[in-house]
Amino acid sequence: MMRFFDVLFSLVGLFAGFPVFLCLLVAGYFDTGAPLFRQERVGRGGQPFTLVKFRTMTVGTASVATHLAHASSVTRFGRFLRKTKLDELPQLWNVLVGDMSIVGPRPCLPVQAELVSLRKKLGVLDVRPGITGLAQLRGIDMSTPEELAKTDALMLEQLSLFHYFVYIFQTAAGKGSGDRVKNG
Repeated sequence: MMRFFDVLFSLVGLFAGFPVFLCLLVAGYFDTGAPLFRQERVGRGGQPFTLVKFRTMTVGTASVATHLAHASSVTRFGRFLRKTKLDELPQLWNVLVGDMSIVGPRPCLPVQAELVSLRKKLGVLDVRPGITGLAQLRGIDMSTPEELAKTDALMLEQLSLFHYFVYIFQTAAGKGSGDRVKNG
């Protein structure tokens, strides 16, 4: 049933949000010259897929987990996108094509071996990764792999259609935080 809502919400979001997408694409083009960011991530069953986001960091920033990137890499427009979570909008395409769900564990990079291993052990990789989930709402990011994997597993144990809508509502209401970047 959640897949039905994933498809419905991603279609509505992509269609209704089209003018916003265009504005953000143009603004992103003036900000970095390359408004979309594509990165290989670990998906369902440990299979790789290409995640799409609005670019928030300068072109040429090393492709590392966000908590390993330096804060100076984030552009002014990128800070706005992260704060409003608008950088995540293109992931609705990933949801529509079945790479992701709206609610699920955030997809990590293949080089995050410890997190991939923990998630595999706890069954977290058995589901589609998501745009939002319990860990994001609690402010847990990939800098604490064990805590993240355990929180992801807890979310999946308790996930119901009710929780699916609660997580979406809480995210839309601004609860939680984006991935942290290094300041110094």
